[in-house]
Amino acid sequence: MTFFRAASAALFFVILASGAQAQDITLTSHDGKVEVTGTLLGFDGEFYRVDTQFGELTVDGSGVTCDGPACPSLTDFVAEIRFSGASAMAEAVLPALLMGFADHEGLSISEPHIDANSQTYALHQSGRDAPLGRFIFDVSNTGQGFADLTADQADIVMALREIRPSEQMIAETAGLGDLTDVRRSRVVALDALVPVVARDNPVRQISPTDLVRVFSGAIANWSDLGGPDAPIALHLPDVGSGLAQGFEDQLLGPANATLADGTIRHHNSGDLVRAVAKDPFGIGIASKAEAETARALPLTGGCGHALVATRQSIKTEDYPLTSPMFLYLPDRRLPRIARQFLAYTQSEDAQMAIRDAGFVDQAPEAMRLGLQGDRLANAVAAGGAEVGLEELQRMIDTLRPMARLSLSFRFEAGSSRPDAQSRSNIRQLAQQLEAGTLDARKLVFIGFSDGDGPASANARIALLRAKTVRNAVLSAVETAIPDSVELEVDAFGEAMPMACDDTDWGRKVNRRVEVWVQ
Repeated sequence: MTFFRAASAALFFVILASGAQAQDITLTSHDGKVEVTGTLLGFDGEFYRVDTQFGELTVDGSGVTCDGPACPSLTDFVAEIRFSGASAMAEAVLPALLMGFADHEGLSISEPHIDANSQTYALHQSGRDAPLGRFIFDVSNTGQGFADLTADQADIVMALREIRPSEQMIAETAGLGDLTDVRRSRVVALDALVPVVARDNPVRQISPTDLVRVFSGAIANWSDLGGPDAPIALHLPDVGSGLAQGFEDQLLGPANATLADGTIRHHNSGDLVRAVAKDPFGIGIASKAEAETARALPLTGGCGHALVATRQSIKTEDYPLTSPMFLYLPDRRLPRIARQFLAYTQSEDAQMAIRDAGFVDQAPEAMRLGLQGDRLANAVAAGGAEVGLEELQRMIDTLRPMARLSLSFRFEAGSSRPDAQSRSNIRQLAQQLEAGTLDARKLVFIGFSDGDGPASANARIALLRAKTVRNAVLSAVETAIPDSVELEVDAFGEAMPMACDDTDWGRKVNRRVEVWVQ
């Protein structure tokens, strides 16, 4: 018999929709030769999970009949999937995706049932009385989402940052598997952390270094930033918020700085933006998607480059404080409708839903060289003295007939491992190459570096990075790439800096691999 499977962390079961307490049931194979009795622990619409004298077993429902008061209905089973975490995802991104999914599948969706901290949507199929599934979005924050997952109070985490090592250890101890594994998380949308001020604040830009000094209390008056003689009021989302924790991880932590006392905390990014918009002496860290009523400050460095959070700069990670929106999945089985929804979130239709919700999608965009004047100006103005005119001319001659894709690749600090957004880009590019949906005859992976060290060494390192990314994309391809598509590598080292090399974050932005297509 093959319908019995040893239970493992890879299998997940939703609590019975009827709310029945765990009871004894008997599962019998259709030929009557195998019978298992035990306590029903869960059912996901396809598989039973049963605690038996042999231990915990997983049984395929299609191969058995179920007897006992706790046996669920196989025809009217209602899957329940509970999400917990970031409020922006719970209130905007995921509902928009769910509505798009319902439309794509020909299902109807109910008006949400809203409790104090959750929203429940039911998906209905024509001709069926019971819903196919209920999607429950618990509105909290990223930290609470991971806590709910490990406490078995949620099935999926909505996160505005990557899982932290301490959270991963707790999750693994709870039997949820390695949540850092590439299969355990996916990026569904993109956002960015932006410093925001009131629209009448005279300060027009700020460097990441000064931003750290402001939020650590080293700069406490606007006059130190070229503004009025007035104290600076600091605003951040709540402690468990992914935005606040992302700011700590990306800026305060690397600078060994701690947050200043007296920082005003807000329940969510929208509340923060509204408060800063009314405070002429306030500054906050907010979501780019929710920053409209205030003014987002560009980030600048000592060499004068200014980086603005736009749709394209967020997609390419040219803006350094990007904030991917993650779904984290435990190493266990989800109901079929949940798996279908997760597959939909990576589709082209889903990208439209994300844009309509006001966030940045992951659909690749092509940008011709002629539209990148600031980048070319930076190449001339700030390119290392060792680069030389000949190499700049080679770069222009190489790139002129091609267009840059918005899929870029950057690396974790001190590592050759691509960062989270780049890992998502690798999977996405591999899928498009497989499907033949990328309208290109040639893809060139082009490496760039920062300006530290000799230009010749930087060019070699940049070429190695380009090869690393190309090989990662090829490894992610599960079938084959059409023979008509060529994949090449090239590198121009420090020839086209995106940011200043006088800070760690600037050097990180400059170390990248771009994809150009023809």
